[in-house]
Amino acid sequence: MTKYVGALDQGTTSTRFMIFDHAGQVVGIDQKEHEQIYPKPGWVEHDAMEIWTRSVEVIRGALAKAGITAADLAAVGVTNQRETTVVWDRRTGKPVYNAIVWQDTRTKDICDALEKDGGPDRLRPKTGLPLATYFSGPKAKWILDNVPGARAEAEAGNLLFGNIDTWCIWNLTGGPSGGVHVTDVSNASRTLMFNYTTLDWDSEILGLLGVPRGMLPHVKASSEVYGKATGDLAGVPVAGDLGDQQAALFGQTCYSPGEAKNTYGTGCFMLLNTGTKAVPSKSGLLTTLAYKIGDQPAVYALEGSIAITGALVQWIRDNIGLIQQSPDIEALAASVEDNGGVYFVPAFSGLFAPYWKNDARGVIAGLTRYVTKGHIARAVLEATAWQTREVLDAMNADSGVPLTALKVDGGMVYNNLLMQFQSDVLKVPVIRPKVAETTALGAAYAAGLAVGYWGAVEDLRANWAKDHEWHPTMDAAKVDAEYAQWKKAVTRTFGWVE
Repeated sequence: MTKYVGALDQGTTSTRFMIFDHAGQVVGIDQKEHEQIYPKPGWVEHDAMEIWTRSVEVIRGALAKAGITAADLAAVGVTNQRETTVVWDRRTGKPVYNAIVWQDTRTKDICDALEKDGGPDRLRPKTGLPLATYFSGPKAKWILDNVPGARAEAEAGNLLFGNIDTWCIWNLTGGPSGGVHVTDVSNASRTLMFNYTTLDWDSEILGLLGVPRGMLPHVKASSEVYGKATGDLAGVPVAGDLGDQQAALFGQTCYSPGEAKNTYGTGCFMLLNTGTKAVPSKSGLLTTLAYKIGDQPAVYALEGSIAITGALVQWIRDNIGLIQQSPDIEALAASVEDNGGVYFVPAFSGLFAPYWKNDARGVIAGLTRYVTKGHIARAVLEATAWQTREVLDAMNADSGVPLTALKVDGGMVYNNLLMQFQSDVLKVPVIRPKVAETTALGAAYAAGLAVGYWGAVEDLRANWAKDHEWHPTMDAAKVDAEYAQWKKAVTRTFGWVE
């Protein structure tokens, strides 16, 4: 048996390739950042060609660091920043426009126009999603409407659409020379064009958006062989595809209904497995596809999506210069006993769950002469915890099942101050696993399952191990009082954009 499984993890700010052994341990990793492009306020773009170049570089780098070749890999999986949208020419492999990133708000007018006939939840019964700038369908429409000649080329069958998973898999499997044009159910369910009950593209919605069906990828299971890789991974089956948050759920082995995880990355994303039954949300959450293994029934999840968490720490570092490196935020925040009455609501891309307000923008509330940079730093970290509390409240309301503990992963989970505060405000234990980068692990698991490297999901549960657990220590009445102040601060962001 080949020894390892690889995962290409294409994130919002960086791309990495990770190699795992049968016990789910990391044996090789390489990672590179890519440029964040901000052409106008609210616009966020990536160069999809740069992303593919970085992908090739990190694949090469991780293989070299691990001292292995492609022949040592049983399979490779892909996981990705989800709603980021690419439209490219199938003949040349070149994008017709930069990738429009999930945080981008330029499609507000498109969403507003669609809302006029049926409101913001008009497409929820079919897609599980509100009309929001977050999702890929309106971004694809924007590209077809605004790039000269794009619509004609799309209608002639020359252009392809995809989230970043589709772009990476197409390039991995040959690009213009026979690349497979596929996505999985988890990524398809983030486009606002996919019907979550039929598990197919919805013709009525495609008509509304003016997106030709012929440019859409074939929707596959999250764990099945899509094709063979070329280039540095030549011959390796490409056999797993999961949007990053669903991949983290999969990597955290949340395979039973009622199990939940929260990923702390650029944004924050809490997912609750609801089993093979889709649960419509009445509390501002998303009904989404969690995963589908081969020909088994699809599994659904409720998701609370928060746009800005880790990105707020980056903003404080890069735009404001309050800290030199992201980890410095913890010591600065710990230099004060509390937030000094300051609340920072980072609605830079509007508010996501549970509000879904495209017209919101960020505020810092409660400033006095007493406030220092330590208080600001603390408010930055607390913003992540409070936003997560709002999502958890919505999740408990929708599912009717109170959460008893939260599994956490992603870069921010090594911030002990934040994790303790998170446990305090949720009033439940917070548990960090030994392998905290569970996004790549989930993609590797999906790929390995497809080729028999692992036999069944039960085998994967045995790999999960706890690293640290935090328990609530803060007085419950104090938590409730501060939460009320947070909610007051959130209301100050509403309706900022006219």
